Amino acid sequence: MSDDFKVKEDNYNYALSIIENMDIENVENSMQKIYRFQQVIQKTLVEGHDYGKTFYGSSKPSLLKPGAEKILMLLGISSEYEIIDKVQNYEDGFFAFSVKSILKKNEKIVTEGLGHSNSRERKYLGGRQDIYMLGNTCLKMAKKRALVDATLTVASLSDIFTQDMEDMTQFEEEERVETMTLKDAQNIKVTFGKYNGNTLGEIYNKDKGYIRWLAEKSREDGISRACKLILSPDFETEEVQQKANKLPPE
Repeated sequence: MSDDFKVKEDNYNYALSIIENMDIENVENSMQKIYRFQQVIQKTLVEGHDYGKTFYGSSKPSLLKPGAEKILMLLGISSEYEIIDKVQNYEDGFFAFSVKSILKKNEKIVTEGLGHSNSRERKYLGGRQDIYMLGNTCLKMAKKRALVDATLTVASLSDIFTQDMEDMTQFEEEERVETMTLKDAQNIKVTFGKYNGNTLGEIYNKDKGYIRWLAEKSREDGISRACKLILSPDFETEEVQQKANKLPPE
């Protein structure tokens, strides 16, 4: 028997012994409490303030800093931060921070989370940010990401929220819109209105007029673009007809 096989067998037996020694009734009660807590959080947090609106391509909304702070307050948990790595190059305008968020209850560490931010992220490019403010901005962003990372872990909320990415959503959505295919468009799931939970492809087969309405009236660029892609043959036909109507008689 090889040493590697022996180590794997020992690890498996140890993991099995943990399960065998568990009080299943207590485990079941704990799981029910976690589920009820998740329900309370979902009912209590406010969309647009505590968590970000789900953008297409994501099945879960993103937990925002105010929401994370509210959850920690409910749990009676405090947070501390530790910078574990940093780069501050004012000459080249490059800044990077890796931060650890330490969550404590009654002065005992409960869990930790990690967050990183640097000035080469796309949202900082293009000269829209004062170079001398970038360092502070990146540090704050790293702290925020670390806090949310830790909160998702301690509250067992990873199955209902994603990491706090509201600062990236606009840029990611723009990229998705630019590279969207017809198949992508048809698979986008609507999270509002009478067809909540249906994909745009399914809605098209049920109510073509609603897709036309979304194409022109939706305030979400992604939804509008997707609907226009799905309707593209019709749009082309209409444009041809409009041009023909404007042609002077021969």
